[in-house]
Amino acid sequence: SALGERAGRGELGQPLLFVLLVLCSVLLYFKVSLMDPGFVKPEEEEEVNPCVNEQSGQSLGIPQAPGAVKLRRCGYCLVKQPMRARHCQLCQHCVRRYDHHCPWIENCVGERNHPLFIAYLSVQLVVLLWGGHVAWSGLDFQQSWEWLQHNIFLLLSFLLIVIFTTVVLLLLVSQLYLISCNTTTWEFMSHHRISYLRHSELENPFDQGIILNLWRFFC
Repeated sequence: SALGERAGRGELGQPLLFVLLVLCSVLLYFKVSLMDPGFVKPEEEEEVNPCVNEQSGQSLGIPQAPGAVKLRRCGYCLVKQPMRARHCQLCQHCVRRYDHHCPWIENCVGERNHPLFIAYLSVQLVVLLWGGHVAWSGLDFQQSWEWLQHNIFLLLSFLLIVIFTTVVLLLLVSQLYLISCNTTTWEFMSHHRISYLRHSELENPFDQGIILNLWRFFC
């Protein structure tokens, strides 16, 4: 059959790979949006050193801060916040190693789902670039009204893909930069308002070098 001949020539390989990437992107989206990003639960409260919290994965660098920096109790959910945690008013929880609340996934990006969020962005970027290439290859530009009428949807699709690709690329690059510095979006944007950073002798007390920062984040 024609389908068998095309499969024999390997022409179905790329479409199948594209479908698998799209499926992987969708599964990652639901995984990141539905999983616990690292909520601080009342039953997990413990007396810990404000510089180290190994059991909760907070030992990603010990800030050189004076002893006046203490763990504080959240004014909303009343749990004792580990260092680098923050209360999200949209999720109504404190989140460990809080990065930001992402409206795309309707969930916080925190300690547990941050690596998967990076994986989702990476796969999504590949899908968008591939889709943009397919849309561009289907455009044979001609300066005529008839051509525009027949290609308007393909042209609009390509422009939409370009916009989404730009957004995802900028977000992924900014996230990888912050990860390489071992800081979060919240810490980067609100450095002057965070006590353990404001009182630290170092500008970024968690930074242990690009290689070690990336290794501890992804591994």
